[in-house]
Amino acid sequence: MSNKKSFIAKIEENILRLTKPKYMDSKEEINSFLKEKYNASNNDVKSIFKSIDFNGMQIFTFGDENSKNTILYMHGGAYINQINYQHFIYCFLMSRKLDAYVLAPVYPLAPVHNVNETYDKIIELYKTLIKKDNLILMGDSAGGGFIHSFCQHLKTLNLAQPQKIITFSPWVDISMTNSVYDSSNDPILGEIGLKEIGKSWAGKLNTKDYKVSPLFGDNAGLADTLIFAGDNEIFHDDIKEYVEKLKKDNVNVRFIIGKGLFHIYPLFPIPEAKRAFKEIKKEIMD
Repeated sequence: MSNKKSFIAKIEENILRLTKPKYMDSKEEINSFLKEKYNASNNDVKSIFKSIDFNGMQIFTFGDENSKNTILYMHGGAYINQINYQHFIYCFLMSRKLDAYVLAPVYPLAPVHNVNETYDKIIELYKTLIKKDNLILMGDSAGGGFIHSFCQHLKTLNLAQPQKIITFSPWVDISMTNSVYDSSNDPILGEIGLKEIGKSWAGKLNTKDYKVSPLFGDNAGLADTLIFAGDNEIFHDDIKEYVEKLKKDNVNVRFIIGKGLFHIYPLFPIPEAKRAFKEIKKEIMD
C-alpha cells in the first residue's frame, strides 16, 4: 500500500470532520441520542435492494445464491446505527466482483436490544450457511468486532469456522480501556460516546467479555484472517494488539494499515479503497 495519502482521501477526511456526530465527544449528547433511539420505532429498512425475512430478521441479499462464494456481512454503525447506502453499495460490488452471494442482516441494535439477541439471530442464520464450501464472514467497525467475537463463540457451540474472516477497522474492545484514544484526531469516532454505547450494547455482560470485546477472547483455531485499519483512527492501537494476539494463537492473519487514513477507509470512494479491494479479491479468489 502506498505511504502517500491521496488527494481524494484528504477531501473525504475533511468532509467527515465536518459531519462527525456530536454525540461521539459529549456524554450529554450521547445520552440524549440513546434515549431518542430507544423511543424510536424499529421498522424494516427501505432500499432498492432485495431483502428476505429470516425468523423475523430482515436480510438484504446480493447476487446469485449459487455463486462460488458466500459472504455474511455484518454492517457497522457502533451497534446503534442501521445499515446504510455505503454498505449496500459495497455488498453489491462484492457480489459482482467476487462471484459472491452476499447476505447483510438487519440485526437487533442498541439501545433497544443488546448483543445476546443478535447472537441468537445470527447463530441460527449461520447454521443455514455452514455447509457452504466458501463461506466468508465480513464486517466493518462494530460489525467487524462482532464477527471476531462470533467466530470465537462458534467454538463453544462446536460449530465449524468459516473459510475466511475479513474485517475493516473492527471494534475489538468496547470497554475502551486499553490505551490512550486520540478522539480529536479521529474524524468519525470519539471515546466518550463509544464508551456509553458499549455499555448499552453489552447489556448485562461485562464490557470486557469476549462476546462483545474479542480482544480478550481465545482465537485458537480461527480461520485465515484479513484486517484493514487506518493508522489515523482511535481503534488502531487496539486492532494492532488484537492482531498480535491472533499471531500468538497461531492464526494466519494479514494486517493492512492505511497510512494516514481514517476509520473503515476501504468503504469510501478513494484510491486506497480500490487497493484494499484488490487485497480482498486476492484473499478470496486465490
